[in-house]
Amino acid sequence: MAKKVTLLVGGWSAEREVSLMKGKAIEGALKEGGYEVKVIDVSHDISKLINDLTPKPDVVFNNLYGRGGEDGVIQGVMEALQIPYTHSGVMASAVGMDKPLTKKLANSVGVQTSEGVVATKEDVLAEKVMPRPYVVKPLNEGSSVGVRIILEGENQQPLDAESWNFGEKVLVEKFVEGREIHVTVLDGKAQGVTEIKFPGRFFDYDAKYSDKRTELVTPADVPEDVAEAAMESAEKVFEVLGCSGLARCDFRYDVSKIGKDAVYFLEINTMPGLAPGSVALIQPEQKGMSFVQLCSHLVETAKCHGLVETHHAQEKVRAAS
Repeated sequence: MAKKVTLLVGGWSAEREVSLMKGKAIEGALKEGGYEVKVIDVSHDISKLINDLTPKPDVVFNNLYGRGGEDGVIQGVMEALQIPYTHSGVMASAVGMDKPLTKKLANSVGVQTSEGVVATKEDVLAEKVMPRPYVVKPLNEGSSVGVRIILEGENQQPLDAESWNFGEKVLVEKFVEGREIHVTVLDGKAQGVTEIKFPGRFFDYDAKYSDKRTELVTPADVPEDVAEAAMESAEKVFEVLGCSGLARCDFRYDVSKIGKDAVYFLEINTMPGLAPGSVALIQPEQKGMSFVQLCSHLVETAKCHGLVETHHAQEKVRAAS
């Protein structure tokens, strides 16, 4: 009898449309893998979600990005309902969305990050935080939503006060000149290194999802010691956060340096986009795992994470803080 899998798509974050788009590819892969698939377009109405999950499926495949889907909220619902689900648990998901806390945990295991500080929106607008060049980011958004790079010798404001709706606190990081490289981690093991070549200033939302000029070069044409350092760092971050299943770590490679010193961890994505052409799929494919096989593997390794796993993750957070 085919295993019943419920695929969660949509959600209420700024990444809703991305989830819906990539969800179609996952639905097709799961059906090809022999699963009985039900798709739920998730809204803020949790009681409706619980009703839609009745009777319980064998597994929930989580394909929700950003707030509500990637930050521990939906994971908590699945834990309460005792339905096995894909990707990371409550604590790892919540911490992974908290960029400043993730940086602290990464530093605690020897992973280099760019210099950063959490500042008030007012201080950022007044440019009292650090000299240019620097990067401003929301504390807990994905897909580069709200990110802005501020360079020397230009008139661009650090952020648009009227359109900034990400809270009163802002993460400001020293800008690292160099190349963008990403590492997918599956079950704790780095899958490879991909370089992202993109038009424009940085790998923003448009470059990720709509600009056809963006190139994903796999394996990345970087020195072996740089690739090894990036993969080792990705595995360390995955482990210290207590992640499960699939994740992706983003780095900057400073070409003026060598080896470990050249690699700066930026952030982890515990719910990486999964569809043909995604970094999270390209690297496993290079190792011989098809899209259908990867989706099936995530289903077969899905689980509830429970209180013990959450407690261990909380201890790591306390130690790093």
